[in-house]
Amino acid sequence: MSDILLLGQTLRFTGDPFAEGTETAEHTRHGAVLLRDGLIAEVGTADSLRAAYPAARIVDHGDALILPGFIDAHAHYPQTAIIASWGLRLIDWLNRYTFPEEMRFGDPAYAAEVAARYFDLTLAAGTTTVASYCTIHPESVDAFFGEAQARGVRALAGKTCMDRNAPEGLRDTAQSAHDDSKALLERWHGQDRLSYMITPRFSPTSTPEQLSALGALWAEHPECLMQTHLSEQTDEIAWAKSLFPEARDYLDTYEQHGLLGPGALFGHAIHLEPREIDRLAEVGAALIHCPTSNTFIGSGLFDMALTARLRVGLATDTGGGSSFSMLRTMAAAYEVAQLRGQALHPSQLLWLATQGSAKALGLEHQIGTLAPGMEADLIVLDLASTPAIAQRAARADDIWEAVFPTIMMGDDRAIAQTYIAGKPVKA
Repeated sequence: MSDILLLGQTLRFTGDPFAEGTETAEHTRHGAVLLRDGLIAEVGTADSLRAAYPAARIVDHGDALILPGFIDAHAHYPQTAIIASWGLRLIDWLNRYTFPEEMRFGDPAYAAEVAARYFDLTLAAGTTTVASYCTIHPESVDAFFGEAQARGVRALAGKTCMDRNAPEGLRDTAQSAHDDSKALLERWHGQDRLSYMITPRFSPTSTPEQLSALGALWAEHPECLMQTHLSEQTDEIAWAKSLFPEARDYLDTYEQHGLLGPGALFGHAIHLEPREIDRLAEVGAALIHCPTSNTFIGSGLFDMALTARLRVGLATDTGGGSSFSMLRTMAAAYEVAQLRGQALHPSQLLWLATQGSAKALGLEHQIGTLAPGMEADLIVLDLASTPAIAQRAARADDIWEAVFPTIMMGDDRAIAQTYIAGKPVKA
């Protein structure tokens, strides 16, 4: 494959802006990224790389900003068609909207249709890696991974497991959850750019026997991640405690069954108790912040101060989340933090949506930053995509004032191009 040289503004991180400050972000006004064989070969100034690689094919993106692609660390692709459903809190929302829709995913044709639509929407929005829950149906996992594989997308997913407190037709068993998950893991994990995730929905919809079976599977395959939900709403927490009266707290309902460790990802994690925070930090688990979902369903306000002790990723949580766009998700994260008296810097928001989420998924050595050897999943951000954004960006004194209006007001129109393994995917 011939070298491709992308020209534009570039922004990359050499460290964590939460821990080390905004100086970890390196902005180059006239920058360039050299792509070769699906990887980033070099990053530098436009003049230096043009001189060093005169035979490279030039793609000039002008004043647009070249970034690593966005990474959505927690989503539910089967809920694509029910996004923005009105009016209910978590448990009622699951019963009214989610479970009836997920019943349809035993049909391979329907699962494939929604998977294709989901990747159309996320790639248009600049999301180049996603970690998704599927349904209890193995067909839903096959559809998701099959579509991701056909597009060359890096994707993580797992069969959602539930053996109680769910409708007939959406329940498996402890044994079938283990066996189906194992078969899917063996079929998909490590194929091309795909990773299997062991996926109990949350402890209220799994018996202790099922959680133990999935814990045993994870012990057999520690190379996989485990994803689930934790402390999303106060009534959910009370429900979990009533179902597991011997547990010290909600987190303990997972730990007692082998579902806590450095490869664990816990979505939401809003109402954590001090012991839970200490234990999560001790084992090196990750939290996934889902701000549009947390506000849309009325769950609460995540505490970004937890980044001082824990890996934190960012996610849309579609369809409980109200947007497929990680730009809108960053805007919601900013607004939620403001309500907690925490003013997040634009560098921190962009880091959360890229390298922060990559670290949460254990993929920071492959995706999430502009650096030689990283996979060439990139986006090109138009910083003047609408008249409202353009007039504000025109007054900017630095890159942060230029990019912040796009974070707060941008959508898929701001994504001038999305590159997957070095190949453009937007018309």
